Order: sequence, then structure tokens, then C-alpha cells
Amino acid sequence: MFSRTTFHALKQASRGTAKVTYISKKAPTYNSLIGISVATAVGSGVGLYYLDKNAAHANMEADGLHPADHPFPQKKLLGTFDHASIRRGFHVFKEVCSACHSMDLVYWRNLVGVAFTEEEVRDMAAEFEYTDGPDDKGDMFQRPGKLTDPIPPPYANEEAARAANAGALPPDLSLITKARHGGVDYIYSLLTGYCDPPAGVEVREGLNYNPYFPGGAIAMAQNIFDGVVEFDDGTPNTASQITKDVVTFLNWAAEPELDDRKKIGLKALLLFSTLTAIALWIKRNRWQALKTRKLVFNPPKNWNKPLSPKN
Repeated sequence: MFSRTTFHALKQASRGTAKVTYISKKAPTYNSLIGISVATAVGSGVGLYYLDKNAAHANMEADGLHPADHPFPQKKLLGTFDHASIRRGFHVFKEVCSACHSMDLVYWRNLVGVAFTEEEVRDMAAEFEYTDGPDDKGDMFQRPGKLTDPIPPPYANEEAARAANAGALPPDLSLITKARHGGVDYIYSLLTGYCDPPAGVEVREGLNYNPYFPGGAIAMAQNIFDGVVEFDDGTPNTASQITKDVVTFLNWAAEPELDDRKKIGLKALLLFSTLTAIALWIKRNRWQALKTRKLVFNPPKNWNKPLSPKN
């Protein structure tokens, strides 16, 4: 039960010749348990954060691969759109994407001052014919496009779009970066993620394998390759650059107010920060006399205590 040293110390204490000091042997064990608990909690938190950012599960193919984080400048806190990229992206949309996809919420006038001049947009709009009317005789007529017209869709209606795409309906791209989980990262990964299906995976005829698309089988074929379009400003027309530009254009189409919103937000932060500093200074200045004053009562030297009512 007791060691020889402990028994000897107790014996001397009983005689009054020694002072017993009890040293707990549980302290090191308790501290070790605390350290292990903290290390376990930190390790678990790091592990859960990693799994959340790099989720892997049995149903991953059905949900699609999680896209990587791509360095688009507009994703930064104070980042803005690359307007030269928007111009090239519209060129890619016009040459490649507009053959199947529409942009019903984007009008020609929206491009003025963003990526093109007014004259350039007028010329592009005039290349298309729009049905207008009725005229004085009550007949509809065709006229060249103008700034107030929307970008024309490739098909007259939904049935025509499905008939031309084996039953699949190409989605409208006006808000596509906001309508898909992952935003620009997902669209970029989807457009550059086409590959051959792995062993054991069968894709039925008419579909294409893309691990980023939910289910892995997508009706849209790969349309972006090196050199598929030529850029007027001499930018290399690699597949990754073409995809980056068209995704930037689609992001602008979904959030055309992004640059102005960040600019207004920065001005608001500066304004309210200044007003807060002024308010704090005024508060301290105005309340300083009240906060620091000292009330002292100096009774008269010949002061006599008043008599009580009983007296």
C-alpha cells in the first residue's frame, strides 16, 4: 500500500521530527489526458475540414466530382471582371455556344460600355433579322436588329430545341453560373472535364462521359478545343484560355452589377468607418466631463445635526 519511503516519512512525522509533504501522482496523468484530448479535438477538426473540402463518398458519380478552385479575378474580395476576357468570351459564345444555347435575359444594349462600343454593338445586332410589326396594313415584317433587342435564340421554341438535340433541352445561359452549384468553377471544370469513361463504366449512345456532370453522362458533346476560335487581340487560343474567357462572359451575364456592387460596398465601408470614428470621438469628447467628474460634499464646519421629530 505504501512505499518504504512513505512509511518512514509518516513514522518521523508521528514523532514530530519530520514534515510530511504529500505529492499527488495523479497530476501528470491528468495533464496528459488534457493534452491528448486537445490534440484529438484539433486533429478531428482538421480531418473534418479536409473531408468537407474534399468529399469522397460512394455516390460521388451520381453527384459529380467537386470542381477545383480556379483563380478567376472576380472571385476575390475586391476583384473585378476582366473586360477584355468578357469581349473574347462573347466571341466564343457567338461562334460556339449560340448554336444550341440561348441568352434570353441579355440584350444587345447590355454589351455597350462593358466590352464593346455602341457602334460595334449596333453592327452586331444588325446582322440578325427580327420579326416586328404590325405595319400600317396589319402585317408582320422583318427588320435588322437594334440595341433594344435581346440576343436571338437558336431555336424558335422548346420543342424545336429538343427535336434538334435528341430530346435534350439545352439550358438558357443567362444565369447559368448562379444556377449551378460551384458557379464559375463548375462551368469551367465541366467544359474542360471530358474524358474517356473508366473501366466498367458504360455510357449509352448519344451521351458523353464527364465526371463533373451528375451521373457522369451528359448529352452535350465537347465543343471547345485548341484553336476552335481566333482572337483579334492575339491572345493564345488554347482550350483552357477559351474556356476561361467564355466562363467569364457567362459570369458577367449572370451578375452584370458585380463591379458596381463592390465599388459601392467599398465606398460604404469607408464612409461608415469614418462616421463610426467621428461618433466615437464625439461621444468621448461630449461625455468626458460627465464621465470624469467627481462629486465631493463638504459640510459646513459649524453644522449642527437637526433635531429628530421626537425632540
